[in-house]
Amino acid sequence: MDIFEKTRGEHIYTTAKEQGVYPYFHALTSGQDTEVVMEGRNTIMIGSNNYLGLTSDPRVIEAGVEALKKYGSGNSGSRFLNGTLDIHKKLEEELAAFLCKEAVMTFSTGFQSNLGIISAIAGMHDVIMCDKENHASIYDACRLSYGEMIRYKHSDMEDLEKKLQAVPSNKGILIVTDGVFSMSGEICKLPEIVALAKKYGARIMVDDAHGLGVLGAHGRGTAEHFGLEDEVDIYMGTFSKSLASLGGYMAASREVVDYVMHTSRPYIFSASITPASVACARESLRILANEPERVQNLLDISKYMRDGLKKLGIKLIDSTTPIIPIYVYEDEKAFIACKLLLERGVYVNPVISPATPKGMALLRTSYTATHTKEQMDRAMAAIKEVLDILGVE
Repeated sequence: MDIFEKTRGEHIYTTAKEQGVYPYFHALTSGQDTEVVMEGRNTIMIGSNNYLGLTSDPRVIEAGVEALKKYGSGNSGSRFLNGTLDIHKKLEEELAAFLCKEAVMTFSTGFQSNLGIISAIAGMHDVIMCDKENHASIYDACRLSYGEMIRYKHSDMEDLEKKLQAVPSNKGILIVTDGVFSMSGEICKLPEIVALAKKYGARIMVDDAHGLGVLGAHGRGTAEHFGLEDEVDIYMGTFSKSLASLGGYMAASREVVDYVMHTSRPYIFSASITPASVACARESLRILANEPERVQNLLDISKYMRDGLKKLGIKLIDSTTPIIPIYVYEDEKAFIACKLLLERGVYVNPVISPATPKGMALLRTSYTATHTKEQMDRAMAAIKEVLDILGVE
């Protein structure tokens, strides 16, 4: 049998292309901002993770330019060998101080961060408790590790405890959860997870990719939101969202960070973050630390949009985060809705099965601290018009 056989025939993406409703890989000819130029059209961007609006901040851009001039375009090697710059270490020190952890190590991407952390920490005598709606990178990390992955029902603490009870006492346990679930915008039940971890001797890792810069009085994330910063053993996060750059990190105790730095294959055998990306992340972190009001601005504009959509009778997954998913139910309608919205100058993301249960397709919308109410009013009007056209109630 030809291994390429699976690539032939009908797939959802080929059908969408044939029908003219393919929603992916639209090209921007401008930078990421609250409004962008997408395929020649001015478009309100409510489909990015630029939560603090820093990708277009002149200070961040200038920091990247200066680093490019000083250090060049790349590092030509891994952190383990020749690829460590002084600014890598400074970023790690500054982020550790901001997150109130002993140490931080950085990875080249967020996806790689989860691969590198979990595969190093979880050995053949360990168990990884994984929320069923965790990010794909966590699932792949579990497969890469020698540990046993056990999935528990999404945010179901009874199911988590039942599975914890069944783990033999001679096995190490790592509970891994998204802080903010990327598709629904829900916040994990961290207080209950902490209580169960203490009861069963487990450690906790929180993927805070969508929590940093979004939750907590200072934007430190999910643990700060709940007042549990001392109870989370490992934070994982990314620079590609609130910190307007590219890369990822782990924050933990010094001994855990040192262990992962010397045993993580995805870390040891990957090139380090480019100088410009490091500088942009550092400047974004500085802005977040000095301008915590951006976090409140983000929550305020998200609430304005959420309340407005509800007043229009639009059914959505309710949360308090900047991620607001809107029900369209059918996969095909999600694709059509994205096309119609883009024609009206609004960009959103389709979420279809198997990312959601069949018949529960969504339009994932997400917001930025620098969005204006006028932009939100225009986006709301377009969403209402399109959903009415499609007969979505």
